[in-house]
Order: sequence, then C-alpha cells, then structure tokens
Amino acid sequence: MSALRAALDDYLRIRRRLGFTMPQDGRMLEGFVEFLDRADAPRITTELVLAWARLPVDAHPFTWRQRLTVARGFARYLATIDPASEVPPSDLLPGHRPRITPYVYSQAEIAALMAAARQLRPALRAARHETLIGLLAVTGCRPAEALGLDREDVDLDNGVVHVRAGKNNKQRQVPLHPSTVGALRAYADLREARFPTPSTPAFFLSARGRRMGRAELNATFIKLVRQIGLEGGGSRARPRPYDLRHAFAVHTLLDWYRSGEDVDRRMPLLSTYLGHVDPASTYWYLEAVPELLQLVGQRLEQLPGVLS
Repeated sequence: MSALRAALDDYLRIRRRLGFTMPQDGRMLEGFVEFLDRADAPRITTELVLAWARLPVDAHPFTWRQRLTVARGFARYLATIDPASEVPPSDLLPGHRPRITPYVYSQAEIAALMAAARQLRPALRAARHETLIGLLAVTGCRPAEALGLDREDVDLDNGVVHVRAGKNNKQRQVPLHPSTVGALRAYADLREARFPTPSTPAFFLSARGRRMGRAELNATFIKLVRQIGLEGGGSRARPRPYDLRHAFAVHTLLDWYRSGEDVDRRMPLLSTYLGHVDPASTYWYLEAVPELLQLVGQRLEQLPGVLS
C-alpha cells in the first residue's frame, strides 16, 4: 500500500467518525489516489490536482470544480502531515452548478399526486407514497431527509419531526399540523400491522420491510407524474419529488407577500425551517420564480425613493 493510499484511508476514517458519510467523495478520492500512484507521485502537487480535476475532458466545468474541491480537502489534510504537500487554491477552476428553475406544484397538482398514489396497490404501498408526498409538500423536507427518518424521530404525540439526516449533518425540529400528524399515524398503524417487528428503525418501509430508498420513490413518482399529466419545461424533463420542497418554500413566500408580511424579517424563520445553512439559498427563490419577483417589485414600488 502506498503512503498516499494509507493517508487516504486515515482521512476517510476521520471524516466518517465526524459524521460525514462521503460515499461520492470517497469514490472520487480513491480514483484520485489511483491517478497519483500511476504517476508515481510521492505527494500532491497543484499540477497533478489540476490534471486529475479536468477529467474527463468533455465534462461540465462544474464537475471539474467539484473534483478540485474534493481533492483540496484531502490535500489540506496531507499538508498537516507533509508540509511539502501542496494545497491548490480554491479558485483555480471556474464553474458553478447551473441552478434549474424549480417546478412549483399548485395545491391542486399536489392533491392530484396524492390521489393517484392512493390508488396504488397493495394498500401499504399506496399509504407509503401518499403519506410521503404529503409530508414533503407540507414540511419542505428534502426527500433524503424524509426517507432517513426513524420511528423515534417522528413524535406523533407532540406533533414534531426530528430531522437527523439533514444536509451537512445539520439537525432540526419540524413542527407538524394536526392533519399531518393524523396522516402519519394512519400510515404507521398500517405499517405496524404488516411489519410488527421490522429489522430496521426506519419510519418509511419498503415492501420488504426495509428502509424505503430513493430509487423506489423516484420510480413511483415518475409514474404518478405521468398519470396525472404533469410535464416540466425548459431544461427539466418533468417535475421531481425534490420540487415539492421548492413548492413549499415558494407558496410560503407568496402567502407572506400577499398578506403584507415583513418578508425580510420572516425569511430567517423559513431558512431555519428548511434547514438552509446559508440564507442566500432561501433568497434564491425570490429571483427564481417570476411571480415572487413581481411581488418583490410591487413591494419596492410602495417604498418612497427606492426605485426613483
């Protein structure tokens, strides 16, 4: 085993003990170390990082930037062991992920998706997907967060969900409306009747009694979207489960603007509720959704001297 590979094993072990699972980054770094070993490199240099980061040559610049970021994390660790190891600057490669305009479901479309899910068979599958779609729509949780819920995370007595599998390992408490609590309880009763002693602590179970995965959610969701005739536009082929999170944020902001709320003061509340680390992620909705941008403009026009 090369010194670099041994160092990578230590690096990944330390990161995972800190709570970072790093499935994708770990695979990328394995490839990076293989690249260095083939080059007989005793340590990391900026030139080697750039050469590896720019692979494949026909990839999107964002992919190159992502590979650079992953390699820099490992390089920073190595520099604490070997001062001669170089840490490339973060701005060596341009490239930002193009943010796609979200599909904002109407309330009628969400209701149609849930009604279509209700017709699935067997009954537990129907309840699983209807409940999950409803939970995403009324809480704005990320799909991975909802699928990562354990039974102990769903406090039906107090009407709260404890999100542990949040982005960047950020945890938060999400309060639930009584109607949502009722829907979750109904699903839980069906689940317990079918799987009284499941082998997993997961709240949402697959047909085999295991934790429900994203593959099942996405495959079924595509069928439901097609069934009710929803189609996306522009750069997105069709709406995704993740867009339910976007719809929650957009409808919340629309309601605030239409009711005359001080949105700037309430925005940190929405950021916290959604689990955004950077408030800029929440403000992005204001420019991504035309109707919100129009309402912002109307609000500014009411302020003397702002647009004059």
